[in-house]
Amino acid sequence: MVTLRLAPSFSLVRRPTTVSMQHSDLNTQRTRWRQPHVFLDTMDTTLCQSHKDSPLFPPLNQSVLAIICDDEPGTKLYPLTKRRSKSALPVSAHYRIIDFVLGKDGFVEVLTTYQSAEDLSWFKGNADAVRRWLWLLEEHQVKDFLVLPGHHLYEMDYRKLIKAHRDNRADITIAMSKNDRNYDASHDFLLHTSKNQFHGLMLAPDSVHSPSAAVTTTTKYPVSNAENMGIYVIRRDILTKLLQEQLPKANDFGTEVLQGAIALGMKVHVYMFDGHWNDLRNIEAFYQVNIESITRSMSTDFHGRHPAIYTLPNYLPPTTISNAVIKESIIGDGCLLNRCKISNSVIGTRTFVGDDVVIKKSVVMGSDIYEADVSWNMTKTQRSEIPVGIGEKAHVQNAIIDKNARIGKNVKIVNKDGVQECDREASGYIISGGIVVILKNAVIPDDTIL
Repeated sequence: MVTLRLAPSFSLVRRPTTVSMQHSDLNTQRTRWRQPHVFLDTMDTTLCQSHKDSPLFPPLNQSVLAIICDDEPGTKLYPLTKRRSKSALPVSAHYRIIDFVLGKDGFVEVLTTYQSAEDLSWFKGNADAVRRWLWLLEEHQVKDFLVLPGHHLYEMDYRKLIKAHRDNRADITIAMSKNDRNYDASHDFLLHTSKNQFHGLMLAPDSVHSPSAAVTTTTKYPVSNAENMGIYVIRRDILTKLLQEQLPKANDFGTEVLQGAIALGMKVHVYMFDGHWNDLRNIEAFYQVNIESITRSMSTDFHGRHPAIYTLPNYLPPTTISNAVIKESIIGDGCLLNRCKISNSVIGTRTFVGDDVVIKKSVVMGSDIYEADVSWNMTKTQRSEIPVGIGEKAHVQNAIIDKNARIGKNVKIVNKDGVQECDREASGYIISGGIVVILKNAVIPDDTIL
């Protein structure tokens, strides 16, 4: 996980590592033990105003620790998440999802899952991960913890959220979104009972709720079916008490900790967020966000955006385009595009596209290497005869091609039969929501028709 310090903050990693350390070892190695799976960052300085300029007191940079969690299995994004976490998925040929969550200034602290002499199991959820790292989190003398998901796309002014939390003297504040396009009945939602009161959080339409546990909200109008964004502001003392004393077996914030807090009669406030929010919960949502980034819609316009979104630079050569026809597309750095036609597509870094290739409404993630970089240490029998990239006369439409895929000559990836769902992972592809997904490192032989 990663911590962001409005004060420093953390984010939780999804996959277990092979590291097993004693709790005492962790204490002595805090400043040295780092893993790239999670990120800790400080918030944008525009959020860290002085008490004189901001209604928040204490100011954010002295009183809030943000914890970025990336622990969800991501099964609905499989196989894109087979070898990476949700937050590491590329967006718009340049960014990763985590870039939209991390602030532009400060430092990053990575806290991964671990085993200790006291507990030999791996972390079981975001709440369990925070519990297991409380011994480190408690060193930060902050007033509130801001828990954030690492795999959502949104733009929120956290000052307003934290102000609402403190103005209402809440123990816990939940950010909820009324977003019809993003609605999923399987996610948490609020059951409306009056103008500004809700009777608990429900996980599904048939869930049991407590009619005596009212939750206040910032909205002035009745709202129902508002989804939990996975963003919480929790008082420091309340978080410690809940995780260590009152709910020591709770593993998940959304399904267990919040429900338990409401049942215990704690003051839970709901902050209604009215901006664009997308949690990229499945293949179709991921595909759509990338395609929308081409049109520079309000939610995906990265030009002239304030605050700007920063990412790790690639230091690649410029893209080379040879007699290609490109319309309404985004092209990443370091690509080699020959005599091809590309329209309404996102082409990721280091993508090679051969002659007479047609790519329409597709997301090509690119490659981690140029073929020449690895040929010297691989024999002819070890290498695939199909190079990394998209071969001559291939036709790709309404598809996602993951990194390092080898698409042969005359291949047609067009979902010719209009299949909606199909699992052919052993053959290097699946179909989800009608979108063909070519797996990372897959090899699609010449003349294949999908």
